[in-house]
Amino acid sequence: NNGVYKCGFAKSQSAYEEAAFALNKHLAKVETILSKQRYICSSKTITEADIRLFMTLVRFDEVYVVYFKTNSTPISTLPNTLNYCRELYQIPEIRKSINMQHIKNHYFTSHPSLNAYAVVPIGPGVLQDFSKPHNRTKLFPL
Repeated sequence: NNGVYKCGFAKSQSAYEEAAFALNKHLAKVETILSKQRYICSSKTITEADIRLFMTLVRFDEVYVVYFKTNSTPISTLPNTLNYCRELYQIPEIRKSINMQHIKNHYFTSHPSLNAYAVVPIGPGVLQDFSKPHNRTKLFPL
């Protein structure tokens, strides 16, 4: 969760690269875990860790890839993580908690040093992608 901020607010190239390397390492770890089990801590139960992770991942391709320069490993390139996001987003209570326009407006207008003109990009449409069918129940039936 903190890795994206370390990238986005890095004050030097070396600090950015160190943060980006660490972030990519942890994204790879998440991808590996999700290739072996349905949820981040368990194959049977969603935990607080899943909710916290999802709230970062839902913002990743739509905001962090552009705003915090975390474009070397978009979530869309991680098949297990992407399908995990799809599954969690399709839980009605989680889906209702996501207002992507609010998220984008907040990030892209809150830090003038990162976006002087407060231009909010159109974005890739992550929520439309997260609405597509996922394969988590086939891989890991409950």
